[in-house]
Amino acid sequence: MEQKRLSTKETFTIGLMMFALFLGAGNMIFPPSLGQSAGTNVWIAIIGFLLTGVGLPLLGVIAVGLTGGSIKELAGRVHPGFAIIFSTVMYLAIGPFFGIPRTGTVAYEIGVTPFLPDTLNENGIPLLVYTIVFFGITFWFSLNPTKLVDRIGKVLTPILLVVIGLIVIKGIVNPMGSISIPKGDYASNPFFTGFINGYLTMDAIAALVFGIVVINAVKSKGVTDKKEIAKSTTKAGLIAVSGLALVYLSLAYIGATSRNVIGSTDNGGAILTGAADILYGQFGLMLLSVAITFACLTTSIGLVTSCGEFFKKIMPNISYNLIIGIICIFSAAIGNIGLTQLINFTLPVLIGIYPLAIALIVYSFFHRQFGGYREVYIGGLLGAGMVSIFDALKQMNVNITAVTDLMSTYLPLYNQGVGWIVPSLILAVIGYIIGKGREHTLDHADNPNNA
Repeated sequence: MEQKRLSTKETFTIGLMMFALFLGAGNMIFPPSLGQSAGTNVWIAIIGFLLTGVGLPLLGVIAVGLTGGSIKELAGRVHPGFAIIFSTVMYLAIGPFFGIPRTGTVAYEIGVTPFLPDTLNENGIPLLVYTIVFFGITFWFSLNPTKLVDRIGKVLTPILLVVIGLIVIKGIVNPMGSISIPKGDYASNPFFTGFINGYLTMDAIAALVFGIVVINAVKSKGVTDKKEIAKSTTKAGLIAVSGLALVYLSLAYIGATSRNVIGSTDNGGAILTGAADILYGQFGLMLLSVAITFACLTTSIGLVTSCGEFFKKIMPNISYNLIIGIICIFSAAIGNIGLTQLINFTLPVLIGIYPLAIALIVYSFFHRQFGGYREVYIGGLLGAGMVSIFDALKQMNVNITAVTDLMSTYLPLYNQGVGWIVPSLILAVIGYIIGKGREHTLDHADNPNNA
């Protein structure tokens, strides 16, 4: 019996859905910031950013599809206990700790800050009031999630793209200024700095959490074969990542030409609003603020709903309404530290957990080649985690110079920010040897005549 395959139209439709899934309004603040800091090194830096901000999410969705459709099944290849812990950490990261609060702070930064006097912005009261209202609305919609949110998202994503497109096109035709010189780590190490800052999109985590949505969309078209699901997901994913790459490249260019006109800013939200104001005046500023605000609200509702459903499964005795209430209150509290501070707080944690996600995704593609030995996953993730935890502490300015100096001297790629790669590979190989030996021992025990 011939397996069902997606038509070109169906593939394109799912590709656009995946594009909308990953194009959160919050993600739009990072490429401009990268562009402004990288300056003339912008294209080298953006390639690194695209690998973790675009390529890795695609691999994540495919990996989830190949393993059955959920993050728990993928992480279960390491250990059932690890699957629960890892899934929970991923949902907390993309949920109440970072992802959800970021929707509120981005909406405030772009939708409100440009219209308030500096003195009022500095006292924190407008942000407090805004986050209470924002997450109050989020809570109300999340109580009974309907197709309304999906429909709003389908309308808002094109509107947001049109607004960004208008800014980008005019910014390319009539650049705000010349591309400035690179600063900070972007001057000395642009590729890997961009690579690590791609973590901030959190889209690799989103791919693991929401990959099931994409897989179900493919299955709903009648595709049932595992290989065909992965193939269809890959084709649709290529459409999605092409769109994302184009958006990120364009916004990075806007950021690269902004410093001499707007000045150095604390975050990409200020760059976007500054560009909209310079290129289109007050009207452009208002249009951008409305589009971003509603897009952030839609993203917030989707994240709260997903997290609520996940935690309801692992805590069945607690009501869904109470869970999302706690998530919204906690997110509002975290959001009040401000966008710049939230980003600064997020990066060390992501530096600590992202290598684990990368290792899990990459090793899953070689599952058959190494016989699916659990020891390979354990070794690979242990090697990545041993280094990434010190990278996270270093980013938090914890004094661990004795350890970091040692790794800086002897560990390949450590100074580039990806020193976890080599230990991960070495321990994965050791895991393979142990797994092979265990299999041989079991075979010998089952059939002693082989001796």
